[in-house]
Amino acid sequence: MVPFDYPARLRRARELMTARGVDALLLSVGADLPYFTGYRAMPLERLTMLVLPVDAPATLVLPAFEAPRVTPLPGVFSLEPWEETDDPLSLVAGLCRSARRLGVGDTTWSVFLLGLQSSLAGAEFSAASALVGELRRRKDAGEADLLRQAGAAADRVVARLDHTRFAGKTERELAAEIAAMVVAEGHESAAFSIVASGPNGASPHHEAGSRVISPGDAVVVDFGGRLHGYHSDITRTFFVGDPPARVRKVHAVVAAAQEAGVAASGPGVPAQEVDRAARRVIAAAGFGSHFTHRTGHGIGLEEHEAPYLVEGNAVPLEPGMAFSVEPGVYLPGEFGVRLEDIVLVTGGGVERLNGAPRHLHSVD
Repeated sequence: MVPFDYPARLRRARELMTARGVDALLLSVGADLPYFTGYRAMPLERLTMLVLPVDAPATLVLPAFEAPRVTPLPGVFSLEPWEETDDPLSLVAGLCRSARRLGVGDTTWSVFLLGLQSSLAGAEFSAASALVGELRRRKDAGEADLLRQAGAAADRVVARLDHTRFAGKTERELAAEIAAMVVAEGHESAAFSIVASGPNGASPHHEAGSRVISPGDAVVVDFGGRLHGYHSDITRTFFVGDPPARVRKVHAVVAAAQEAGVAASGPGVPAQEVDRAARRVIAAAGFGSHFTHRTGHGIGLEEHEAPYLVEGNAVPLEPGMAFSVEPGVYLPGEFGVRLEDIVLVTGGGVERLNGAPRHLHSVD
């Protein structure tokens, strides 16, 4: 586990809780737990929940047999293990019985939330992300360094793909190779591998299937992994053989849109302006209706987290925010092109965390 200043994170959370009038946070499985404790819980049907009162010590309620997986952090939180015949919801309710305003983690299972609402009938429940999100979206120096490492590892995979044969393999086979490369190049695990060939490339989140990749195919490759808890996410478009003029043209438009999005990013810029900058380029080229998703998403302990680079999000970008810039053009029945890098907002602009070449990659 990479050491972070967990007491400082809890202190900042309590400062925000005081300012917002929140009496306690209830954080179950998901990224909030490792952010505050260093422990990433398995998403089990058994309750794991950090109870963080504004004015009392934090307690991690968890299954007793999971307790050995938790690294003790004296002074940060205590453990409250429960046995199979115990009622963990009553333990949580007892730890925050006097609380009237509770923030609940976004990924808390509904069965647990419903149980707590029944046990704490007089309390008001709200989404904890309204508060915790403000803390997590600004990465500190240690988090930024891990994102750099994850980005560099993803770049190394792209370098290997330039010398990998695509033709004759199914999308699923190539996706499995990519997942293995992700781990071999330094990630703890592969998070996902999108391989979308030929007309499948027109589906942004295509699930790699049995289609055999052939000469003349454009192939959208989007993958990521987790390194010490922090994620990489990168997309490059490959072409099997010599790309024709139409594919080159679309790729050039997407590359220009990505450059515009990165150039528009910086401290104080409303998040939606990044989306607008990339979208203007694609619309001007006549492909506006074929750019069907937002320009980017935040990244860190989760693959997708705040901030979201989308029309309607006027939240100003701040130093420490990390996010993707990934415009795309998707032509149904033909092919798709997407180009994605992770960037980090700095005091004077942005830093690209991916350095892999952004040209249209030609492969065998």
